Amino acid sequence: MKNHPRIEAYGTIDELMAHTALLMDMLKDDADDRGFLLWILDRLMTASSILASEGDVSKKIPKISSNDTKYIEGRIDEMDSELEAMNHFILPGGHLTTSQCHVARTVCRRAERKIAGLVVEGFDVPEEVISFINRLSDYFFVLSRKIKKDLKISSKIWLPIVD
Repeated sequence: MKNHPRIEAYGTIDELMAHTALLMDMLKDDADDRGFLLWILDRLMTASSILASEGDVSKKIPKISSNDTKYIEGRIDEMDSELEAMNHFILPGGHLTTSQCHVARTVCRRAERKIAGLVVEGFDVPEEVISFINRLSDYFFVLSRKIKKDLKISSKIWLPIVD
């Protein structure tokens, strides 16, 4: 059944992998960020395999560990330390690459919601997978800000239109 919640979850991870690969291809001049995105693709393939395994621990698949999440958090902190503090919400856009970061971020958030839905329905999903996907969406957001800074592009702040 193609609309089974588990298939929806790892299908969304698959979609996220495609968006991450596109983002990686757009960063052809930045070997460091490209290398990190390649690592993310590996971890996403692992997360997808875990979700597809239906909790069958006899299958030999890698695991997502708390160290993976800490690695992302370290990368976020490293990039964030080079950025100005945020005092407003910012709108996506400004450059194709930063927009692609936001596409990846929003697909990642959807994957997180799908995975959370599995948990609510009683499926066995390792907490590490949920934590990893949660922090990954934040990584894509901070990466978009870093790229804007590197390209000297100003962020557009959101100023609500009030009638």
